[in-house]
Amino acid sequence: MSDAHTRIYRKDYQPSEWLIDTVDLRFELDPLDTRVTARLRVRRNPDVAPTNEPFALDGNELRLVAVRLNGAPLGENDFEADSRGLRIERVPPEFELETEVQLSPESNTKLMGLYTSNDAFCTQCEAEGFRRITYYLDRPDVMARYTTRIEADKSRYPVLLSNGNRVGQGDLPGGRHWVAWEDPFRKPSYLFALVAGNLVCHRGSFTTASGRDVALEIWVEPQNEDKCEHALASLKAAMQWDEETYGLEYDLDIYMIVAVDDFNMGAMENKGLNIFNSKFVLAKPATATDDDYEGIESVVAHEYFHNWTGNRVTCRDWFQLTLKEGLTVFRDQEFSADMLSPAVQRIKDVTRLRTAQFAEDAGPLAHPIRPESYIEMNNFYTATVYEKGAEVVRLYQTLFGKEGFRKGLRRYLETHDGSAVTCDDFREAMATANDADLTQLERWYSQAGTPKVQARGEWDEDARTYTMTVAQSQRTLPDTPPPSPLPIPVRVALLAPDGSEVPGSNRLLELTDSEQVFRFEGVAERPIASIGRGFSAPVRFEVDRGPDELAFLMAYDTDPFSRWEAGQELSKRTLLALVDRAERGGALELDPQLVDAFRKVLLDSSLDGSIKSLTLGLPSEEILSQELAVVDPDAVHAARSFVIRELGAELREEWQRVYDENARGTDAFHKTEVNRRRIKNRALRYLVALEEPDTIAIAARQFGAATGMTDYEAAFMALVDLVSPETEDAIASFYERWKGEPLVLDKWFRMQAMSSAPNAFDRVVALSQHPDFHLANPNRARSLLYTFAAGNPTGFHRADGAAYRFVGNMIAEIDEINPQVASRIVSSFNQWKRYEPRRSALMKAELERIASRPTISKDVGEIVERALQG
Repeated sequence: MSDAHTRIYRKDYQPSEWLIDTVDLRFELDPLDTRVTARLRVRRNPDVAPTNEPFALDGNELRLVAVRLNGAPLGENDFEADSRGLRIERVPPEFELETEVQLSPESNTKLMGLYTSNDAFCTQCEAEGFRRITYYLDRPDVMARYTTRIEADKSRYPVLLSNGNRVGQGDLPGGRHWVAWEDPFRKPSYLFALVAGNLVCHRGSFTTASGRDVALEIWVEPQNEDKCEHALASLKAAMQWDEETYGLEYDLDIYMIVAVDDFNMGAMENKGLNIFNSKFVLAKPATATDDDYEGIESVVAHEYFHNWTGNRVTCRDWFQLTLKEGLTVFRDQEFSADMLSPAVQRIKDVTRLRTAQFAEDAGPLAHPIRPESYIEMNNFYTATVYEKGAEVVRLYQTLFGKEGFRKGLRRYLETHDGSAVTCDDFREAMATANDADLTQLERWYSQAGTPKVQARGEWDEDARTYTMTVAQSQRTLPDTPPPSPLPIPVRVALLAPDGSEVPGSNRLLELTDSEQVFRFEGVAERPIASIGRGFSAPVRFEVDRGPDELAFLMAYDTDPFSRWEAGQELSKRTLLALVDRAERGGALELDPQLVDAFRKVLLDSSLDGSIKSLTLGLPSEEILSQELAVVDPDAVHAARSFVIRELGAELREEWQRVYDENARGTDAFHKTEVNRRRIKNRALRYLVALEEPDTIAIAARQFGAATGMTDYEAAFMALVDLVSPETEDAIASFYERWKGEPLVLDKWFRMQAMSSAPNAFDRVVALSQHPDFHLANPNRARSLLYTFAAGNPTGFHRADGAAYRFVGNMIAEIDEINPQVASRIVSSFNQWKRYEPRRSALMKAELERIASRPTISKDVGEIVERALQG
């Protein structure tokens, strides 16, 4: 019951001595004075030897009103309660415990537990929020059946929702009413949900493969009713896909989604009642971009897929978080690939992994996908657990194929339905279903860091063979044993000089030792090797090949991902050479080979607009910085900006032609229109980078004429990178047009925070004082502060350190309001050791200043401590 920042270890896990069979909840809702009565049926766990310890329940910032054991009130000497929990010295082996607590949801700015958002009540219980609602064994391996009765003012809160099926409702004296809900499935406390407010419903239905009708309900504030159809269509598509792909049907009579503006996460998979950040529900062409539409489709599917991989089968403890999140991210990636484009989806997934997770692996917060310890669990909802976790799950499908993966997943779900299990249980199910030994694969769960795979080849003309030597290595992290070799599938093909695949060369190599040699027969001509096709493992591939080979692969590789990858590698090598030259003060010149490679892609009619746009994009400044031993952000920015301008100038006629050819169309979210918009707006960015009056005018005209948010946002982003009258006009016009739309206004803050213009920092400081900027709203705080700190390298890493101090001050303010949001922003300082000495010293000093705050939260404290020690 201590408030100390105690570290929790996976090795110390013990099953609960007590089990809870049923939970009956009664909520008497009031923004300032909510009463929660919880009646628990408790019994000893027969699989755990009894101890003499008191019976203890978790609690956080609860005001206890009453405690009753088997109907009898307990006296003050019979229990101990404080802000962290409830302890009862003596209890029988089976009993009923009833507690009544008082809450103030309106004062709950942490947005964990029960809180208010725009005059509506909602909950967030993962990971440890339920203890902020009532006293409970708040751990995922304690599963119970819940009934919930909600009482509230009928005129103010006409809609009362919770998990499961609605089983009763009625009116109460004083203008109040009640609704009762019953969830027939056992669940852990983190999946409890409640929503109450003045909401409207966008309805639909879905008929399962077995013929059951499921009511689909999306609840939103009245002004947002016209923005729900895409989310509903995405939900139906996900339900059908899960049935067709894995044979998994939905299991309740109703599936509800509620959109709220104040939410720490993207969405939450509470059984039968998903609570979503409104960003991932609300969309129409005028207010949402193509990326927004795709994000909604992905997140709606992700939360629905959790019904089986997370709800029906959940994780035993929070160290196993990747068991549900990595698996479900993989499932939503596969779904999105089938809905849109497999190649585009793979490129997007890998870009996200490399930008966030590779950096995490290389920094002081590196951890395995199954962490060994934590102080604050909320800090481990990370790119490693989610994105790398998904890539580890993908390894099973790469090794066994889609049918083998399906067999393994079905066995896992059928064996453990209704249980709380571990990553080892999932691996064992996959091994059993496919009659395979997966002992070595366990290392992917326990070893941190990004492996490096090096490959080189040798062609023997006389023997008509090609020999490929593949080796793996990993860095040894502090306080960890040297890593052992991992099982790494490497998909390869050999390409002949005409770009065709050498027959029989498209193979999956299984690298299980530190180094192995693989031989290809019947190779009549010197081939070029395509290695790591489809990104077959979450590793850094280092392949011995020159720029001519990369240009060849960029033009002719038969694997779309590898074609994109070759372009990224060619661009990266060019850019890194220019960074070095910029650091030394040398003149910058662009290699004509890169221009020629870009021209070939730009003119290739076989590529759709989305693939073409992605292939013609340069590696980000964040990706480039990962390749440098010491980072000078000014040199990185100078080199990348130079290449963009030169490519814009050298290919100006081609860019203009592509823009003009794709200028006309509709705002519909349709694959053909999405492809058209993506390549058009890629051309726009290269043209505007020339900073000439006629190219700036193109962006200004598009901004003024656009009726869809994709083109509107693209034009605004191009303009906001400039210092020009058109920029100021666009900023003012955007705000006036959209100041009544919170999600669109988030974009206005976000794009200004990302601006590479010299005055970006001054603009961000001014925006932090804007009347529409609210630190208490996570979306708004992230849109400005996190975007600036994590997504604007030149602005955040100003040489004078002013931005470090500004962000540090904002972190201190947010930490008092919402530690989860603050901890995400403070992570932007994690890589401080990798920057040139002056900036490194300034970042370290800011971290030390943040650490010295006497009221620092566990969330921020853990991140800062590890960053300084790393």
